[in-house]
Amino acid sequence: MSVAFTIRAVLLMTLMPDADHREVLTTLLGDLTAVPWQRPHTIPSPTVLSTWRTAVGEAPLQQLQRQLLAAVEAEHRTAGPPAVEVGGIDSGGLRLGSIDGTVTRMPDTPANRAAFGTAGQAETGYPQIRHLLVSDAFTRATLAVVAGPAGGDKAEAEQTLLDRALAEHPHVFTPDRLWVMDRNFPGVERIKRMLDIGTHVLVRVKSDIRLRRIGGFATDGSWLARLCGGGLTLTVRVIEYLVILDGQATPELFCLVTDLLDHHTHPAHLLAQAYRWRWDGSETALREAKSAIHNAGPGTGAILRSTSPTLVRQEHAAWTVATELVRAATRSATAIAAPFRKGPRTGQPVQARHLSFTTARRTLIGTVRAGTATASLPEPARAAAHHTALGVIAEARVTTDRHRHRNRKIKSRQSFPHTSRDVTTRTAPAHVHVCGTAA
Repeated sequence: MSVAFTIRAVLLMTLMPDADHREVLTTLLGDLTAVPWQRPHTIPSPTVLSTWRTAVGEAPLQQLQRQLLAAVEAEHRTAGPPAVEVGGIDSGGLRLGSIDGTVTRMPDTPANRAAFGTAGQAETGYPQIRHLLVSDAFTRATLAVVAGPAGGDKAEAEQTLLDRALAEHPHVFTPDRLWVMDRNFPGVERIKRMLDIGTHVLVRVKSDIRLRRIGGFATDGSWLARLCGGGLTLTVRVIEYLVILDGQATPELFCLVTDLLDHHTHPAHLLAQAYRWRWDGSETALREAKSAIHNAGPGTGAILRSTSPTLVRQEHAAWTVATELVRAATRSATAIAAPFRKGPRTGQPVQARHLSFTTARRTLIGTVRAGTATASLPEPARAAAHHTALGVIAEARVTTDRHRHRNRKIKSRQSFPHTSRDVTTRTAPAHVHVCGTAA
């Protein structure tokens, strides 16, 4: 064992949820286990791995996380992957980002429960860590992440994490970004902090938030309003629109506020269309990441393995690093992916969101097992193996934008059928109608 080997083992552990410690270490060692060494050897035991993990601590993995996320942010800032833009380059185009939080369970030990608690008011169930994901809406790449105790009220806990993200990662909130957020984040003081940094917001507000209209309606149906709270007042632009699903009796009303006040530069229909990218940038990104730790611990669903707070924080950082390395591989694979040959995207280039995260994860695990994920091979062989792995990832296409709709309360695939709740998935186009405009 060594520090470097232990770090690699923790990273690989977060990508192999069904594997025990022996399979993880055997995969990492690869063909080395078959070498007739002069001294007898064996795969380290769980106790040995745990002892080394404790000795390494959380700091090295958290430092690795900071370095990787800095590289991801730089990649997206400097002529990197394509972006979803609102308004167009010639009219103030902005790259879309998404912010959302989630909780992830961990083994129920007294130390974990004392350090992290559980979500909500009940003190039952597994303890959970809460983290906030700041991501690019188009590539789903994580630009920043902050984590802490599960807390009590979801909205309050996630707002606290957003405050931390603004303080710890101000470089991510750039003037060319428009951040899409759901109804847990409205708060005048918080929005003002984001605007003071120089970035832009598009926030869905709850029905009980009072918006005092200023003047009449613009030609695109939007209107200006005063948003008050915490002794502060902001002038915001309000976009209200209905999402009408074919066959649905009652449409759903969305109300967004933004600091983009010019309806000519950023018309309401473009901002309404931009909000849907929150699902890709946050919900889908979080679900992809959680698939890497599904059934990893003492229970079903996404769960960490560590039984102490220090190792939970270590594993959480490793999980972030490992999943972002998988996403980086999908972005690299787009460079060699052949354009779509059929369907509505015929002739269009393949983007990272069109490639399977699961296939990429499994392919990269295979390169580790074969020993081709390191620099120990001669350069030509390593380059060929790298290209082969990316070729496999480039061919694993997934279908996006399928107009699929489910019951709002069902956010994850169910492991068994429910008889008391309709979870039927429907496929039907949704139409957006901006209020205040002609049909």
